[in-house]
Amino acid sequence: MKPLRIAVFASGQGSNFQAMVNAQRSGLLNSATIELLVCDKPEAPVVQRAVDAGVDTFVFRPKEYSSREQYELEILGELAQRRIDLIVLAGYMRLLTPTMVNPYMGRMINVHPSLLPAFPGKDAIGQALEYGVKLTGITVHFVDNGMDTGPIIAQQSLPIEAGDTADTLAARIHEIEQMLYPQVVAHIAAGKVRLAEDGRHVIVEQ
Repeated sequence: MKPLRIAVFASGQGSNFQAMVNAQRSGLLNSATIELLVCDKPEAPVVQRAVDAGVDTFVFRPKEYSSREQYELEILGELAQRRIDLIVLAGYMRLLTPTMVNPYMGRMINVHPSLLPAFPGKDAIGQALEYGVKLTGITVHFVDNGMDTGPIIAQQSLPIEAGDTADTLAARIHEIEQMLYPQVVAHIAAGKVRLAEDGRHVIVEQ
């Protein structure tokens, strides 16, 4: 198999981006390489992480474009130029339109801080705490045109402890994200992840 070329989309601190970089450096992503960071906030710390890691960046300000579709078309040009095979969303805080999603359907993944289909959308951690569930976790899924509705690749559960706050629970969730997400990318790079014929279920070979 040819090496998988990855673009990571992020908007904030970049802890999951850094986890991917560390996994690549350690050889844990098989032959996959991180070729590009896409970021919608020029001042975000993730941009400096990419510079430090020697990863190319495409940084933009959405307000300078007339529509989401306009900047997404520009992003698609950057992806095509670098022959990107897989998009990894890692705290990218922009809603995606079909302009961006459709060309990469089945080749774009996201990590969400809940056990989907529970608590999709914003503030999943706060939703879980407010609801009073005893178990939450993370989900890695393919991206489709719905809100956190794409086929599920992997999940890992995490108990909610007495006295947990949004901050303490988020810290533990981020820890398992940074372990599971690179593992999923490694499986994809090795050709061990595929959609079943029904288009809903994901088969992951061990």
